[in-house]
Amino acid sequence: MAYKKFRADRLFDGYRLLDDPYVLIATDDGIIEAVVPAPDAGEDVQSFTGILSPGFINCHCHLELSHMKGLIPEGTGLVDFVLKVVSQRHFPEEEILAAIEKAEDEMLNNGIVAVGDICNNTLTLPQKAKGRIYYHNFIEASGFNPQLADQRFEKSAGFFREYAKYYSIPVESNSIVPHAPYSVADALWEKIIRFPGNHLLTIHNQETGAENELFLNGTGDFLRLYQEMEIDISFFKPAGKSSLQSYLQKFLPNQSVILVHNVHTSSEDIAFAQKTDKKLTWCFCPNANRYITGQLPALEQFIRHDCEIVIGTDSLASNHQLNILEEIRTIRNHFPSFPLHQLLSWATINGAKALQMEKLLGSFEKGKQPGVVLCHHDLSEARRLL
Repeated sequence: MAYKKFRADRLFDGYRLLDDPYVLIATDDGIIEAVVPAPDAGEDVQSFTGILSPGFINCHCHLELSHMKGLIPEGTGLVDFVLKVVSQRHFPEEEILAAIEKAEDEMLNNGIVAVGDICNNTLTLPQKAKGRIYYHNFIEASGFNPQLADQRFEKSAGFFREYAKYYSIPVESNSIVPHAPYSVADALWEKIIRFPGNHLLTIHNQETGAENELFLNGTGDFLRLYQEMEIDISFFKPAGKSSLQSYLQKFLPNQSVILVHNVHTSSEDIAFAQKTDKKLTWCFCPNANRYITGQLPALEQFIRHDCEIVIGTDSLASNHQLNILEEIRTIRNHFPSFPLHQLLSWATINGAKALQMEKLLGSFEKGKQPGVVLCHHDLSEARRLL
């Protein structure tokens, strides 16, 4: 069997950043054979300047919004951002499909091999069916009016059936998930969490301070959102607790949940979450947070609490690019004490575990096919080698 052998200045295997001379050995189709000391690698080793890494995992994206790149100005705040997405997302289908293809090309070129993708329609299906990137499709359900729960859930279930029918990866790569705590009625929650096979879920969590204000006091900017969207919330009674503490127990004990954004998650919220029986992963999309509100989560507190952390890009409606390295660069600029191997692990093995793809992706271990990416030392660029 023919092998490819790669050596660079540094090698990140998914867990450790190795400075000593090691060589990665893989088959022509990218299946990992071994990581060995350079003297044991034999001949025909290709040498590069930079860092070798497994392919990156983008744990939160909205590929279907790729046609909205640059359409919404920065700094609107979340409520106005949501209103603009709802009112301005409707384009001719051919333009949406072309933007989806271009966005997937961008992710591939930036070393991304797997994506947790939010779906509110089936427009990404034709592109995903080409099998160039692994996807877990999070089919989103929303509806704050309890009287519409059956209708809203059946719509999402219809999309789920389409993905399960046509998508090339097994049904286990699809879930029906709640959009956000402020947009899902209790009756809809019940249908989502009890949907057969819904083992992996995700939710937008505490992206703005107004979310906590709503659940604490029944006040804040989300009231304007409901008014603008003509949603009657007279039934709603605030729990007197933060958003996360109000909804987290609704998930079932056997469900894994990726909490996304977490900009206004407190240390008390994290401690509360860790006392539950939920398997939680915390996903951060710093460039989208800066785009929408100009804020960033307090990442140090998640590290202090030893949280499982992963990285996402969000959508091109809220980001200038779909590039995990750019997210890492933003984190390093604002949190320079975080070691590089830790950030790379969030983008590789942690992401693979969060999307339940760790048997195939995320690290250079024998038998896996994680992709091989070469990064510049300053993380300004990456390119796929395999």
